[in-house]
Amino acid sequence: MSQRRGIHVDQSELLCKKGCGFYGNGAWQGLCSKCWREENQREKQRQIQEDQALAERLQREEEEAYASRHQRAQSQPAVTPFNKFEERKTKEKSSRVNTVTKFFTPSTKTPPKKDAGPFDTQSTPSPSSSAGRQSSLDRDRATQEFIDFLKAVKSGREIFKQCRAFTESMAYKRDMGADELSECVQDFYQNLSDRLHNQFKGSSELVERVMDEVEKYMMTRLYTEVFCPETTDDEKKDLAIQKRIRDLHWVTIEMLCVPVDEEIPEVSDSVVKAITDIIEMDSKQVPKDKLGCITRCSKHIFNGIRVSKKEAASADDFLPTLIYIVLKANPPRLQSNIQYITRFCNPSRLMTGEDGYYFTNLCCAVAFIEKLDGQSLNMSSEEFELYMSGQASPNGPQPAASSSSSSSGSAALSQAHNSLDVLTGLDERQERVIEKARQLESDLIDWTDEVEQKVQSALESFPLETQHSTASAASETASAALSAIDSENVENELLPPPLQPQVFAG
Repeated sequence: MSQRRGIHVDQSELLCKKGCGFYGNGAWQGLCSKCWREENQREKQRQIQEDQALAERLQREEEEAYASRHQRAQSQPAVTPFNKFEERKTKEKSSRVNTVTKFFTPSTKTPPKKDAGPFDTQSTPSPSSSAGRQSSLDRDRATQEFIDFLKAVKSGREIFKQCRAFTESMAYKRDMGADELSECVQDFYQNLSDRLHNQFKGSSELVERVMDEVEKYMMTRLYTEVFCPETTDDEKKDLAIQKRIRDLHWVTIEMLCVPVDEEIPEVSDSVVKAITDIIEMDSKQVPKDKLGCITRCSKHIFNGIRVSKKEAASADDFLPTLIYIVLKANPPRLQSNIQYITRFCNPSRLMTGEDGYYFTNLCCAVAFIEKLDGQSLNMSSEEFELYMSGQASPNGPQPAASSSSSSSGSAALSQAHNSLDVLTGLDERQERVIEKARQLESDLIDWTDEVEQKVQSALESFPLETQHSTASAASETASAALSAIDSENVENELLPPPLQPQVFAG
């Protein structure tokens, strides 16, 4: 067999395309968070300039049209008093309609805030109706933990006020697009981080800890509103990648050139733990916690590779193994979780560090799965399509295109295929036996009904009176016989005994 080339990704492909040295992201077109925001700002500034130029042009055209109408109005005869009366009547009617409409239209403005203490946890309830009891408990616990943390931080009260106010304002922006919500959150992160850096000069570690707690508090309270919002197609992408992974169930560890030996107990245990961690990601609410699941999964992968190869794992070993883990796990809401982390995670965590590195590799693994084809697995397109359609399986007889490259294990595969055929035949025979049993049960029921009908017919043909008369006649006959016997016995008693011969002595 030809040597498989494996999956290789140059580490430079994981970095930002602008060459800033930070990790890029597919959702940001290969840019890092910083470059993506700068690019967005430039794009928005250009759009603002274009809109402003368009508005100025429309205003000039409107002024010219107004001047033209004014000139035509001066050349027309004066308006009669009756026409003025009709015009005023129409305006008053329109004003009344608008007033009533505004009265019954719910206001979208944020209600005024009440005076409260510095750590008052009372907040406006979220208009979302999907928040359950457990979600409410999680929010209350996150709020209390945030307050406890800020008690030991300088200006903690002011930080809490700002975070609470921003969180409450976000509850009234549910109709905004996901990108706009993400921009609001990222702007708040950036502004708060800048103020903390100016306040805690030379203490980056403290700023990072505060930002972690801010993210935990805010995203726990906003999770139900911003995770997989209805304004996006995240759910559609989730279903698509889930179906794609199910269709690729036939991909083996050898096809991906994964350097992992699952026959080793420690390696098998690492694989199970990696699958568990990547699935557990969906149960977390805070982006940092979701990233923690990805990081733990990746570390289990590195451990499995190290034990299998008895040497340190490389990046070329890690990515194929991560792809294999994702295919085996088929994590729930995979795309929604990736998008949620991308939109609302503290951007500095995605740009550098092990969390950013592992998350970028996960994005690459998902992109590879979406574009996986025969060439990626070193097989022909025809063979790939046969496997994808289910017409053939790597565990069954190989298609004609690959019959010339059968290995030494073809006999075992053929025997397994024959066993499957036998099992299929047994299954068909079992179905026939079950069908015959059902038919026999139906026949027994019919026979029972038929016997009951015949018995009933016989009872109707020979009524009970006939049976009673026969019994009476038999009784009379028996009585007569007994009387005759008694008479004979009486006569025998009245007759003299028979003469007995006498013996005389000589």
